[in-house]
Amino acid sequence: MRQIAGWQQFCAAVHRHQVPLSATGTDWVIFKPCRAASAKARSVARQRPWLHGAAISRHVSASCRLSARQLPQPALKQVSEVVVGGMSRGACAAAQANTHPGKSGGPPEGITGEVSADTDVLNPPGSAREPASSATDVQLPSQADEPRISAASGSPSDNSQPALPWSESPALKFEVLAQQGRARTSRLTLPHGVCHTPMFMPVGTQGTVKAMTNEQVRDVGSQLILGNTYHLESQPGSEVVAALGGLHGFTGWDRPMLTDSGGFQMVSLLKLAEITEQGVEFQSPRDGTRMLLTPEHSIAIQNRLGADIIMQLDDVVPSTTQSPARFEEATHRTTRWLDRCIAAHERPSEQSLFAIVQGGTDPALRETSLKGLTARMTPGYAIGGLAGGEDKVDFVRVVAQCTAALPVDRPRYVMGIGYPMDILVCSALGADMYDSVFPTRTARLGTALVTGASLNLRSPKFASDFRPIDEGCKCQTCQRYTRAYLHTVVRGQLPFSCTLLSIHNLAHLASLGRNIRSAIMEQRFPEYARGLIQKTYASSAVPGWVQEGMRLAEIPL
Repeated sequence: MRQIAGWQQFCAAVHRHQVPLSATGTDWVIFKPCRAASAKARSVARQRPWLHGAAISRHVSASCRLSARQLPQPALKQVSEVVVGGMSRGACAAAQANTHPGKSGGPPEGITGEVSADTDVLNPPGSAREPASSATDVQLPSQADEPRISAASGSPSDNSQPALPWSESPALKFEVLAQQGRARTSRLTLPHGVCHTPMFMPVGTQGTVKAMTNEQVRDVGSQLILGNTYHLESQPGSEVVAALGGLHGFTGWDRPMLTDSGGFQMVSLLKLAEITEQGVEFQSPRDGTRMLLTPEHSIAIQNRLGADIIMQLDDVVPSTTQSPARFEEATHRTTRWLDRCIAAHERPSEQSLFAIVQGGTDPALRETSLKGLTARMTPGYAIGGLAGGEDKVDFVRVVAQCTAALPVDRPRYVMGIGYPMDILVCSALGADMYDSVFPTRTARLGTALVTGASLNLRSPKFASDFRPIDEGCKCQTCQRYTRAYLHTVVRGQLPFSCTLLSIHNLAHLASLGRNIRSAIMEQRFPEYARGLIQKTYASSAVPGWVQEGMRLAEIPL
């Protein structure tokens, strides 16, 4: 076992299962028994009873570390996890399984001891309170020994299914609830609420979704709203937002929020941006004023805005750029900027910082980015640099590569995705979260989403169509208004039409997320995916990129 210096996010889970100390291929430490650590752990357990035992990441000083060999014997059988930055449920199960086939209970090689189930792990009776010592090497089990857990019950089973991953970071608890193939459904516990994935997240550039009230956004089933760091800093300014209690107080939205870093404006405002190692300087399209956005400045703004999830500043290159050197530069710069973002982050116990994988459509650059970012073990990861006009086959291959390489116990967020088929394919490949302006922007242009198609309600053919947009939709628009009425208000350019179609389009994507989650939970996701694809392309051939995505997901069509 190696001592790890400087890492603050330690997670210790204390169980009453009388299991040995174990690990699966990561660096582990054990906290030195002391009165302060024990008191803090008990306090955390009282305040956060949903944790497994006393999770003391971020609460106990790293100076309280002790080698496994030096831990007093009366503590051994209650410790199942002590991990840097969170741990998967699979590793917890591996701790219970031990590394000696055919043997029950006994600790792994190099550790011995017998105790009762009521021992205080962090402050066992009779333990000496000595300064932390340097760690020594301990033989740890391999991931190949990980036992299988039933997806339905979470209990040990007949090795038919792998353990379900989970992790706990200071401001985010992530739990995979079920998986089938590469697809999975999970739960994110954030400071302002719980979200279930796969989920689509509507974009509220100024912290609110255009043409909709918070109540309308909530009623359609949206779980989380995005805000734009650059635009919020430009107007009204993060200091104003912070003075009103952050984005939640400023906008009145009481559910989780996410802020991007401003990196996307390197693409959307490319002609008005100058990118250097220091950061990116923008010229405002509104009044011409200039803003230098550095990694430190981006994080400071996002700390003031106070969203549950914040994003690193990344060097974003349009996916259609023809310069390999520019992609390589951006890939390495994004990793360097992540380190600066981590160092500048002042609210890690309240806001979770996600890293963003870059590299264009080059598999080698994506691998470089993945290795660099996953070594930092942030609470979650995003896949950036896509949905910008690249070939769709390349798109699905990049998503497949990234979801396969990212940690299984962290949420995976594909940025800029809002087309229903994109969400289905990415979910089949193991992604969790998506965002895009597409459903609300297309609503403001008079287009409604339906399963397998979209309706341009400006078309005269809807003038006497007395059906709702979608007879199976439960949204307020479909329950109250006909296509003929919506055609009239859209053609008349009434602002009300933007609201009605935005309500429907967001409800449509929220329903898609629910259907995907249900199909995974009920272990019928391949059948659901095939059915939706067949309905979408009933009168045409299935596109090659969809076929490739399903092939990579191992779902035969």
